[in-house]
Amino acid sequence: MKTIDYDLADEQATVALGTALAGAIRQLQGQGFVAYLNGELGAGKTTLTRGVVRGMGHKGNVKSPTYTLVEPYELAGWQVYHFDLYRLADPEELEYMGIRDYFAAHCCSFIEWPEKGQGLLPQADVTIDLAYVGEQRKVTLAARSSTGNYVLAELEKTY
Repeated sequence: MKTIDYDLADEQATVALGTALAGAIRQLQGQGFVAYLNGELGAGKTTLTRGVVRGMGHKGNVKSPTYTLVEPYELAGWQVYHFDLYRLADPEELEYMGIRDYFAAHCCSFIEWPEKGQGLLPQADVTIDLAYVGEQRKVTLAARSSTGNYVLAELEKTY
């Protein structure tokens, strides 16, 4: 499976990577996509997702779903979901919110703190690990499926 590493100098570079990733995901033509985001608090998970959501066509504010668990974005041909499971007390809470409905063919989901939903989340197509390196960030994107391999190959063409 394909793996890509990038050094991100600042917030703008993180958003730009997310925007480029959105361009690669749009090539899926409505096929579902799931990404797991890993990293410490403040590592850039929400910032990267902001770039994806904007790259998928959203024009408004992109906020962290820390207290709501999920922020939905209805965009042309896509439903984009940004999950933040940091405050999830029990994975069973995901069943009550109808978690399986969020992973249809036309849905793109970015999930922060996926380990909190273990056993109830689908396999990721791509895992994204963000880490501090001084004042900068390092990001590693790793494909976990054939869809993930395709997306990362498309990403490499533009970023």
